[in-house]
Amino acid sequence: MKRGTKMLRTENLSKKYDDFTAVDQLNLEVKESAIFGFLGHNGAGKTTTISMLTTLILPTQGKASIGGLDIVKDNLKVRKMLGYLPENVSLYGDLTAVENLRFFGKLSRVEKVDAAIEEVLKLLGMTAWQNRKVKTYSKGMKQRIGIAQAILHKPKILFLDEPTSGLDPQGAKDMRDILLMLNAKWGTTIFMNTHLLSEVTKLCTDIGIISHGKLLMADSLINIEKKFSTAKSLEEIYFKVEGETS
Repeated sequence: MKRGTKMLRTENLSKKYDDFTAVDQLNLEVKESAIFGFLGHNGAGKTTTISMLTTLILPTQGKASIGGLDIVKDNLKVRKMLGYLPENVSLYGDLTAVENLRFFGKLSRVEKVDAAIEEVLKLLGMTAWQNRKVKTYSKGMKQRIGIAQAILHKPKILFLDEPTSGLDPQGAKDMRDILLMLNAKWGTTIFMNTHLLSEVTKLCTDIGIISHGKLLMADSLINIEKKFSTAKSLEEIYFKVEGETS
């Protein structure tokens, strides 16, 4: 796959729960090596979208592909291409970082798992704490181990659901720095759900705005800022787009 080609594509992707439509005919493209910020209020459909794209739930309608592979028909191959960090990462508190990563790595059949663990812990600056029990970690440190388990197999695309939620300013900065490093060092495509507009301006190359399950806009951050040249902030753009379609 050449840099700049489409890593992710959805066509009328939808998810319904009885009479409630959580995601409504989503048509979206994300280029390889982009850092894509998926913006929306709580309940907008962000997490449902990620759950479909990571093959955790089946779409009701439409289709999507990652790296050219269909998320339903080729779901096992798709899973090998992606990493996922949920909003509330689940780790075993009585195990050390290394023990947690070895457990998850073997579940995912990561080759040369111990070498992979050593590499990601060094990359994320966690080597000094690798043999301490995770229950003694701060939230920011737990997030780092969450990312470590998500990238053990060097995925082509990394999905994150509100990755800076609950972090203090230093923890949020550390998370941004890690994501920028992964993008620069490995060329990892990043798809990040967030409602924090301040994080997007510091990190993302492209954004999409979703509201009540419908995609309102998706483009590069540069193009959006040009289109709304009189706006003083991304927050102003966000509320303007939401207001135009409400």
